[in-house]
Amino acid sequence: MALPAVVPRHIAIVMDGNGRWASKRFLPRIAGHQQGVEALKRIVRACAKHKIAVLTVFAFSSENWSRPAEEVSGLMELLAMALSKEVSQLKRDGVQLHFVGARETLSDRVKHGFDSAEASTAENNTLVLNVCFNYGGRWDMVQAAKRLVHAGLAINEDSLARSMALAHCPDPDLIIRTGGETRISNFLLWQAAYSELYFCDVLWPDFDEGELDIALQAYAS
Repeated sequence: MALPAVVPRHIAIVMDGNGRWASKRFLPRIAGHQQGVEALKRIVRACAKHKIAVLTVFAFSSENWSRPAEEVSGLMELLAMALSKEVSQLKRDGVQLHFVGARETLSDRVKHGFDSAEASTAENNTLVLNVCFNYGGRWDMVQAAKRLVHAGLAINEDSLARSMALAHCPDPDLIIRTGGETRISNFLLWQAAYSELYFCDVLWPDFDEGELDIALQAYAS
């Protein structure tokens, strides 16, 4: 499929359907999350190939703590493993990593992994990859307002925008949600004000470059 003439600068994705993908195959839910990591690796490569500047993904919402303890524990272990295994390749590929979300409740191991990954990729400029982890759109607005109050600054649209967790990049032009749900689930509430929304039935582990191209064609039209 030929690339459309109009390509978004910033794509955001709600990566939904890992658990259902696993359930359909009578596998534990963590197997779906493992395949979801593989899908993310494919899409990072595809975005770099298409010269998309920013990719933001919803990896773990602030509401996900209510999932079964075994699944949450498995997700944390998967995250730690991905950080140790994948960051060096992302660095070689020119990807600049940012982890966006509340870190207070995360383990020291995960927080150190985040800090190390961000520092080691800070000079890269092929693609900015924002991984929203323990993130919620309402949390983002509240933390921005608190930051302004603490600094004694006026709260207005411009100052809030500068205090948001994604102030380092432009707002998303296109938000994709996989898995068949047609809602944004507290993702980028402020930043999504003028984004195009694209929903598809494909479960996230099955999402690939071809599916991304279909979404890009829909955006361009």
